[in-house]
Amino acid sequence: MSQEPHAGNVEIFKARTSRLFAWICWAVAAFGIVVTLVVAGPGALLGTTPLLLIAFLGWLLFWRPAVEVRDSGVTLENPYRTIEVPWDALVQVDTRYALTLMTPRKKYPAWAAPAPGIWGGRNARPEHLKGLPGTSYGPGSSVRPGDLRNTDSGIAAVLVRSRWQSLVESGRVEPGRAEDTLVTVSVAWFRVAATVALVAASYWAVFLQ
Repeated sequence: MSQEPHAGNVEIFKARTSRLFAWICWAVAAFGIVVTLVVAGPGALLGTTPLLLIAFLGWLLFWRPAVEVRDSGVTLENPYRTIEVPWDALVQVDTRYALTLMTPRKKYPAWAAPAPGIWGGRNARPEHLKGLPGTSYGPGSSVRPGDLRNTDSGIAAVLVRSRWQSLVESGRVEPGRAEDTLVTVSVAWFRVAATVALVAASYWAVFLQ
């Protein structure tokens, strides 16, 4: 799990395990292409589009997704969408299935910060339960597995909740404006088109060639 400080008071979260999966995808694709070149020659490269699809998905699903926390709000970089949630629009942070930003109209999950599931608390230590932002705790000071500091969703939630609490206490976030504050959602149509093209090319290479 990675927390990356950046200039301009920006913190970026990416799961280290996701980066590992990305490298695995790229290694598999590179190995397959090299083997194809050695065994069948350059003429067989047209049949390697499934390997290119694996490499692309490694970047799209594992390397690119992130949670970016700024003084202006939280940006979720998901595979096909970029979601910008201003602090004034935020009403709750949930970690049941993934880090999820709740607004009056809709909830927005973060692909980069999934919750660990029902077994996520097995490796928890006492320090993973202490010092969390106040909104992390439920009745009786209970903590969800997804809020633990040793989980992807928990680390990202600490970043979001800590910055949110700090801005509220300093008066930079005004309560009662959530209904009137817009969330910006941008669809990356190029990535959608690239996925469709690579899937179609892979189908052709495997079944129609």
